[in-house]
Amino acid sequence: MHIVDRRLNPQGKSLENRQRFLRRAKALVQRAVRESTGARDIRDVMEGGEIAIPLDGMDEPRLHRGAGGVRDQVFSGNKEFIEGDVLPRQGGGAGGKPREAGAGESEDAFRFVLTREEFLDLFLDDLALPDLAKKRLTDADSDSLSRAGYSVSGSPANMAIGRTVRLATMRRIALRRPRAEELEKLKAELAECPDEDGRAELALKIAALEAKSRRIPYIDPIDIRYRRFENEPKPVAQAVMFCLMDVSSSMSEHMKDLAKRFYMLLYIFLTRRYRRVEIVFIRHTDRAEEVDEQTFFYDQATGGTLVSSALETMKEVVTERYNPADWNIYAAQASDGDNAYSDGSATVGLLRGFILPACQYFAYLEVGEEGDGSLSRSSLWTLYEQIRSENPVLAMRKVSERSEIFPVFRDLFEPRPAHEGAST
Repeated sequence: MHIVDRRLNPQGKSLENRQRFLRRAKALVQRAVRESTGARDIRDVMEGGEIAIPLDGMDEPRLHRGAGGVRDQVFSGNKEFIEGDVLPRQGGGAGGKPREAGAGESEDAFRFVLTREEFLDLFLDDLALPDLAKKRLTDADSDSLSRAGYSVSGSPANMAIGRTVRLATMRRIALRRPRAEELEKLKAELAECPDEDGRAELALKIAALEAKSRRIPYIDPIDIRYRRFENEPKPVAQAVMFCLMDVSSSMSEHMKDLAKRFYMLLYIFLTRRYRRVEIVFIRHTDRAEEVDEQTFFYDQATGGTLVSSALETMKEVVTERYNPADWNIYAAQASDGDNAYSDGSATVGLLRGFILPACQYFAYLEVGEEGDGSLSRSSLWTLYEQIRSENPVLAMRKVSERSEIFPVFRDLFEPRPAHEGAST
């Protein structure tokens, strides 16, 4: 019997078959998701969309005859060969799918649509805040599913086969259900017994045992058990992310766009993966201010550039609200690398004296003009590079194209050993 599931997908929820497919083809789907993000706008990432994977990835596991061995096979319509003849190889060259245009048939990719939830889960699956330690546990808890024994009702997917069979065996033993070996032995004795009275007695005994077997089934509904899960509250670590963005006049519209795309992606990542991470937005020109999300992303500003003003504001906020002994502190800074020459010593002093010692991780993203792949060394990059050798929590990257945002973001926030930094 073949069952085809034609039920609609209610309210955008994935049915079990869809989730089973995503788990089986997860590696291929994740690669397709990452490749598709290169041509997307950041806002489009939140909406899911269509992706494609090779049809080779759709093959179901199956048993087949391996190479070698001896086997006989009969072919119809043979008029030329007899047993023992060697058949000539058909065709020329190596097998496989033709790759040249117009030669043979080609295979299309398998295309399907991911929901917003599925797309974000796959895209953010292997990202994490580096070196997240539970310095102090928050009062609020996060919920996670945990095993909570067994129940007599539940979903067929959660049926505990081992426990069910064990209970069924115990019930059959307690009720003295006849074993199949015992019935087979009595039937063998009946076939060999010459005495009519003995045969009649054996027949009655066999009939009684068979009737008892029917009354005591092999598996009874009372034997079936299902694995039960409950939401278990688990304490989570306190963490705060500081977003420092340069909005001075030296930042062109293209540079600001790159920085905003990076921070949008960071915002999606934090709000999606962590329930209890606070985000502090700081933007600066020659003076800095803490702002809300709307102002940070959309309001215009102009002026000179003093990086120390943003670091000083971050220091004040940390001192007032986020004790480094209790909080995991992270920072992500985006700038074009320009800074007043007189501000260098103040910037170094703040980084070495307070910011980097207090941070679990500090990511610096330098943005450049479109097409400037080399991105010449800026004054701020040179300054940070000197500090990075003694502070491995500092990581540095450069971007000049929109397509580079996703790879750089993944590189900055992929899981890594504690206090591991790198520069590009």
